[in-house]
Parts: sequence; C-alpha cells; structure tokens
Amino acid sequence: MAHRNRGQLEPTAGALSRDNGPSHYVAKRATKKKHFILRTVLICVVAVIAVAGVAFAKFYSDINSKIKANITPELEAQLTDSKEVSEPFYMLLLGVDKSQERADEWGDDSSNFRSDTIILARIDPKDMKVTLVSIARDTMVDMGDYGMQKINAAYALGGPSYTVQVVEKYAGVDISHYAEVDFEALTAIVDGIGGIEVTVPTDVVDPLANANIQAGTQTLNGEQALALCRSRHAYDDYGAGDFYRAANQRAVITAIIKKVLSSDPLTIANTISNLADGVSTDLDASQIISLALQMKDLDVDNNVYSGLNPTEGKMIDGISYQVTIEDEWEEMMERVDSGESPYKNASDDPTTGVSASAGDGTTTTTTSTGSAMDDVDAVHKGDIEVLNGSGANGAAAAAANLLEKAGYTATTGVADSSDYQEITIVYRGDDSMAIAKGVGETLSSLGTINYVNDSSHTYSYTGDVLVILGSD
Repeated sequence: MAHRNRGQLEPTAGALSRDNGPSHYVAKRATKKKHFILRTVLICVVAVIAVAGVAFAKFYSDINSKIKANITPELEAQLTDSKEVSEPFYMLLLGVDKSQERADEWGDDSSNFRSDTIILARIDPKDMKVTLVSIARDTMVDMGDYGMQKINAAYALGGPSYTVQVVEKYAGVDISHYAEVDFEALTAIVDGIGGIEVTVPTDVVDPLANANIQAGTQTLNGEQALALCRSRHAYDDYGAGDFYRAANQRAVITAIIKKVLSSDPLTIANTISNLADGVSTDLDASQIISLALQMKDLDVDNNVYSGLNPTEGKMIDGISYQVTIEDEWEEMMERVDSGESPYKNASDDPTTGVSASAGDGTTTTTTSTGSAMDDVDAVHKGDIEVLNGSGANGAAAAAANLLEKAGYTATTGVADSSDYQEITIVYRGDDSMAIAKGVGETLSSLGTINYVNDSSHTYSYTGDVLVILGSD
C-alpha cells in the first residue's frame, strides 16, 4: 500500500510542472489566435457573400422593374395563366418603332404608335423547337365596334392587352406571354453580343432605312441589323416589301437566339440587362434565365421555323389591305400548333431566296443514303439547280447533262465556295424527297452523295432540288 508523505501533496495526474507550464500557455494562446483568425476569415467570407447577394438582388430587382414597367394589369389579365415556361406556349412579339423623333412629334402615348412588327412565337422547351410566324401589319381583321381595321391598329386602339386579344382571335390560340421591343434598343442588344451572323442573298440598299448591306454571309453590327429590320424599299422589284422586311426580322431574331444560346453565362446575363432597356415583357428575369437554360441545346439551324400568314393584297373602299386566305391560314396554324414548320413546301414561302437567313446558310441536318431515303420511291422529274462547288471546270455542265437525259430540267451555276467535298443534294420536306432520291441515283456514279433536308430554309434556291458538286 502506498503511503502519503506527511505534509506533502502527491502530484495530481495531468497537473503541470514548473518546467512544462510556460509552453502549455503559449500553445493555448496560439490555439486561441488560430481560432480568432479563422472566425475573422469566416466573418469576412460571409460578409462578402452577403454583399454579393444584396448586389445581385438589386441587379435582379432593377431588371425586373425595367422589363415590367409597361406591363399593365389589363395585359396580365388578358394573357393566359401560365407560370411555367417548361411546356409549349405562345408568345406575342411586337416591334414598335418609338424613335425619339416620332415621340417628340406625336408624344409617348401608345395611341400614337402602331406595331410595325407582329410575330406570333410558339416556344417548345421540351422538344427544343421555336416557330416564328409574322402577321402582316396590313392584315384586315374585324375589330367589332371599331369595324374592319388593319391588325396593327389594335395597338393604337387599345394598347398591348387589346393587341393580344385581337391576335388570339385571329390565330385561334391562347397567348401566355408578351414582349414588346423598341427598335431603337435593337442596336445595343446586337452590339452587346458582338454582332450577329446572317446570310443576305441580295444587296439590301434602302436610304430611307439607312441600309447598305451587300449580298453574302457576314457579321452585322447593331446599326446594320436595325437597318435590315427596317428596310422594305430594297425589295420593290420583288413584290410586297413588308413581306421581305418581316422575313428579315425573323432572321435577325433567329440570329440573336443562336448567338445568345452559344454564349457564356456572363454574356447571357449582360444580354438580359441590355434587353431590360428596350424590352417590355411579363416574364421576369428568373423565368428568362430558366428558359434560356432549358433551350441551351436548341438546334437553331434546323429547329427554328419561320413563316408569314398567307394573304392577298386588295383595295377595299380605297384602303389597301392584306386579306387572309382562310383555308391556308388554318392549315398553317394546325402545322404550327403540332410543332411543324409553317410551310409544307418550300415554294409556299414567298420570300425564299431573297430575304435574309440566320447563320452562314450551310449548316443543316443531313440524311445519309440508306436511312430515310430507303423508304422513298425515286422520281425522275423536276427542276434541279446544279452549282459547281468543286472548282473543276465543266463539272456543273456535266452533271446537268446527266440529269437532263434522265428527265429532269437542270440549270447550272457556281457555288459560294469551291471547298465542297461530297455531292450535296438539298431538298425541303417530304414532297421533294422523292425527287432528291432520283437525283441521287442519277448522279451516284460521280461520287459520294450527302442528302440535306433543308426544312429551315437556310439554302437559297428556286427549283425543287439543289445540287452542289464537291471535289470527289
């Protein structure tokens, strides 16, 4: 048994001796210092996050206050209730030319303006498709107490809400969302994304619209894009200038979509900020960002469709109207509503080969031999346009000669480039697929055939099928 020394305490377990005491307190102070530094760093991080959060919230709030500034309760009541942007929906896009010059002359009230651009858009985030249907501004519609009017008068008569009501009745669809674009803001939007790429088949020269754009594929800045959207007199030799102007506006919108969706998140955010200065919409910033993210992988070259309501020009009581061809309009909207192109045949589009298109005009969905063509019966007749893209002299004439002997009517020309490799056969839709297969069979001895279903109308040609010869 251990004996305790009288008058002396035994050392307690863990007690400090004089030798190790100072080092213990130094270590303890160091630990406290580390904890203090860690807490300070964490507080700073939290503060930075809080400040960033406040800044983002203010940025978000500023955007929403701008883009919703002109959205009235009457307009919101007219729009079909649709909080989700993940299902297919219709959106009305209006372009109103509220230039400062016009505002100074007439005033800022909406009754002083008419919507120069009316586009009914069907947006399908699930199937990744967008359809843009222009409605000619001179389209005659019955506006009840206001009588027969041009459809663009709805904006002056009752503002955005009445315009939505009139277009819903005319198109037979429910409109869930609305956006109004001031043309003057288009310049900043396009410049903010670094310009847009379009292909212009013909020169666009129109002093009244400040347009002087040469034919070809090119990158347009904001001022040039605005001029392209405004120009109609550049097409006086082709027919109704409004039709070509509307087609160019759809091409510009498509080119903007293509550029934005291929951009980084910061560019998308900046674009939304630029939009806020010239766009009024019922969608808030979070819905716009959500929609952009859902549509990030949209194949713009093949799944953005474009069209114009079918009409014929008539003078009624001394006023020039575009009168709707009802059966064609009904058929078009049935196609649009089911997610198809507005046009069944390329020839149905009155602006094909003259109006602008988004991108370089060459990117399309291809169909190789042995797939979709296998189930098609070849047809050996039709109008074929043959372009020499091989660089070899006489190649187009030789191919045209083969086609003529097989029963086709063929014309020749030179392609935009001599760098094509394979023989590219371009057709549009089911109706010309059979002709394309027959052309492929006729030219199969010349090289590899690459079929292109150009349903998005990125190629410009007037025949049934376009052939571009390649170097092989």
